[in-house]
Amino acid sequence: MVRTARNSIGGNIETAWEALRAEAASCTRCHLYKHATQTVFGEGPIDARMMFVGEQPGDQEDLAGRPFVGPAGQIFDKAIGAAGIDRGRVYVTNAVKHFKFEPRGKRRIHSKPDAGEIQACRWWYEQERLLVKPAMTVALGATAARQMLGKVVTISGTRGKAIELAEGGLGWVTIHPSFLLRMPDKSRAEDEFAAFVEDLRGAAKAVG
Repeated sequence: MVRTARNSIGGNIETAWEALRAEAASCTRCHLYKHATQTVFGEGPIDARMMFVGEQPGDQEDLAGRPFVGPAGQIFDKAIGAAGIDRGRVYVTNAVKHFKFEPRGKRRIHSKPDAGEIQACRWWYEQERLLVKPAMTVALGATAARQMLGKVVTISGTRGKAIELAEGGLGWVTIHPSFLLRMPDKSRAEDEFAAFVEDLRGAAKAVG
């Protein structure tokens, strides 16, 4: 749900966001649009204080046209709930707006976006941040961190600390919830989930 907000000169930001979303629906900035079902744009209140950036849509997001509604999205919802963050009050998007995959029989297997695909989508990410103006942008995973910071970084080297962003506001890096889905060790997965929740609490606390 998009909440109407007005900027300092009285312009209707919701109208600008709707126009941006409509333009993104026909994006051909890279080849990924050729095989994806649709562009998956961000969603949430345009005056959100927190913005979460994932990697790219997954299979279910591609079909639904909404970010973080698949298995990783369920973990994300559980984690932000545990951290005391209301998803209805945050803006959620992805570094890359089209699903990149490899077909295997009837299945579509996630394939990591490359540097060119991330760069092609940077304009959309920048426009979203210009409209939302979040106090805190949380990058979920290395691809999102690369989009947010404009360079390759490691999760271990940047995780869990406030980073001043050149365009304003703070940035925060943590894992992508899909990382937890790939962990066969249940005990370790529980520990990593707890650490993820603490990261999210820290990001929320940093902006009050």
